[in-house]
Amino acid sequence: MSMLPSFGFTQEQVACVCEVLQQGGNLERLGRFLWSLPACDHLHKNESVLKAKAVVAFHRGNFRELYKILESHQFSPHNHPKLQQLWLKAHYVEAEKLRGRPLGAVGKYRVRRKFPLPRTIWDGEETSYCFKEKSRGVLREWYAHNPYPSPREKRELAEATGLTTTQVSNWFKNRRQRDRAAEAKERENTENNNSSSNKQNQLSPLEGGKPLMSSSEEEFSPPQSPDQNSVLLLQGNMGHARSSNYSLPGLPASQPSHGLQAHQHQLQDSLLGPLTSSLVDLGS
Repeated sequence: MSMLPSFGFTQEQVACVCEVLQQGGNLERLGRFLWSLPACDHLHKNESVLKAKAVVAFHRGNFRELYKILESHQFSPHNHPKLQQLWLKAHYVEAEKLRGRPLGAVGKYRVRRKFPLPRTIWDGEETSYCFKEKSRGVLREWYAHNPYPSPREKRELAEATGLTTTQVSNWFKNRRQRDRAAEAKERENTENNNSSSNKQNQLSPLEGGKPLMSSSEEEFSPPQSPDQNSVLLLQGNMGHARSSNYSLPGLPASQPSHGLQAHQHQLQDSLLGPLTSSLVDLGS
């Protein structure tokens, strides 16, 4: 541990001061402290000093300087979350200024796609819903055997995944809601399919859509051909004519046809007999 020339602090002490001022939120004082540091390359390449410079640059809105710091130095993984937030928030602010309105979820997603995290503050592992795939794998494995973890289990999962207890709780809650919605949709589709199948089974495939259960007439009356129908209709008309429309006075409607002919002969004899006798008398 060596003292920095003409400064009075060691490199470790400078790093400690930077961390304390950051955690306390004294960013203006931190900026003045960084400005007072001597021009020593070894000191200015210290990771705590670089992180402090990035925080001050973001605080002052000097995003170009922020991006330069983050892209030019390789940072330790334990500093990645903090520096990733600075990178994304700076790009969100710039996009909002250009558009003149706050960004929604879709707008922020597009910004992240357009300005991906530099590898200096990112280990290259893909993230999904702001969770690393490794963390989501742990949560999915736990969900498979217990969708309702206890508070103690949530705390253990948070420690294992690097998430907060609230993030773990929200993940399980959202996953249960998605599964319930999927089950309801599947039940609805099954009920619709069963209903369609029942309607199709009620129709006879051999009779072109006629009901399988016929009425009593269709069951016990054999089908008749057109010729048979015509004969029956003709017979019915002839019988009706003989029984009602062509009955003569003095004869019952049910009298057979040969009785009708005999009666006609009697009428002819009664009319022609006197006429014949008169003609015979005139000729004699």
